Amino acid sequence: MPRSVNAVASRARRKKVLKLAKGNFGSRGNVWTVAKNTVEKGLQYAYAHRQIKKRTYRSLWITRINAAVRAYGMTYSEFMGKVNAKGIELNRKVLADLAMNEPKAFEAIVNAVK
Repeated sequence: MPRSVNAVASRARRKKVLKLAKGNFGSRGNVWTVAKNTVEKGLQYAYAHRQIKKRTYRSLWITRINAAVRAYGMTYSEFMGKVNAKGIELNRKVLADLAMNEPKAFEAIVNAVK
């Protein structure tokens, strides 16, 4: 009996990986073994950096809020402590957006917590 090889599934699997590797430099984009390694590593980076992105944005929001409240003679930690004590339920993302784009509204929040 002849040997049965599932060539259809193998080809489909390789095409899927090569499609993901499209645009890479040199043999990374068209040689199966190199492309497979590149794609696997790229997917690992993608997973890890989705977590890192959350940390990075939180840090950015904190920096923006701190810069905005310094103009009113407060520090970030004082401001956030007072916001939480007053029960104002605005997260850092919204506070940072208000500080940048709606200074009057942000000033109202700062005055409310002072």
